[in-house]
Amino acid sequence: MLAVAQGGGKAVTAPDAVTPTTSPIARPTSSLPPADELLALLDGRRLSPAQRRIAHYLLENLPEVAFLSSMELAERVGVSQPSVTRFAAALGFSGYPELRTALRPIALRAPEQGFRGEQLAGNELHSALASDQANLEALHKYAADPARLARLGSDLAGSEPLSVIGLRMSGPIASYFAYGAARIHPDVRAIDTPGSPAHEALLQAKAAGGTWLVAFVLPRYSAESVVVLQNARELGLKTAVVTDVPLVPFAHLADVLLPVGVGSRSVFDSHAAPMAFAALLLQALADAAPERTQERLEAYEALAETRGFYVK
Repeated sequence: MLAVAQGGGKAVTAPDAVTPTTSPIARPTSSLPPADELLALLDGRRLSPAQRRIAHYLLENLPEVAFLSSMELAERVGVSQPSVTRFAAALGFSGYPELRTALRPIALRAPEQGFRGEQLAGNELHSALASDQANLEALHKYAADPARLARLGSDLAGSEPLSVIGLRMSGPIASYFAYGAARIHPDVRAIDTPGSPAHEALLQAKAAGGTWLVAFVLPRYSAESVVVLQNARELGLKTAVVTDVPLVPFAHLADVLLPVGVGSRSVFDSHAAPMAFAALLLQALADAAPERTQERLEAYEALAETRGFYVK
């Protein structure tokens, strides 16, 4: 799900942008099958890896979990008792006792054995894929009006050098974008190490004439990335920040904020939509300087052919 925010570090949603929707705290409703009630309770929640372990254990063992204490659940899952408390809070409950009270009616209606079963397992996988599909559909709607990305592509194409950063779980997407951008842009500088190396790289990029930093800051948000964004602003670099929702705590550090939906229904977040968006951004970068793009791609293909980069 994607919107564009621009201008002076303030997040301003484009009038016709597709923005993510937020749902109220889900409470189980007896009109749904037990499996769907439980999935609805977890739907859209931003959970840490430890909290997701709890969620998966709950899905597998609901009739048992609904009558355990927080300490007993923590021991079964292999996490700390505070992790269980934070899990309940992440679902919108005041504490674990309130969550357990909400789970008990579901547990009483669930089969004593095989609660998960093939159907629920299939539903869970389908649910994860449906989440990605919805995020990609939002990108499809956004791409129907390419003017906004075209403007950003033009700005990035004019930044020489162009800096790109992505740390921790955001690293693979940043690496993909930087690799592709280096094929069509004369000077792309990927930053994958936080601390002083990142600050030095930004300083050098600014001194060399760079004007933009592309940052991928997806959940869980890397604190080091936020520090780099702050440093970029202090140096006078503009920032295009790809993240998951508009109301991130570092939105004020973005000249262009690009929220793209992240799938959160698996043990680890799915970056299907952010990866697709990175490809769209590369396309916009290529289209902004078509002659340069063509020249550089032809030179690369000649080199690849000569050096045998790829198996025929």
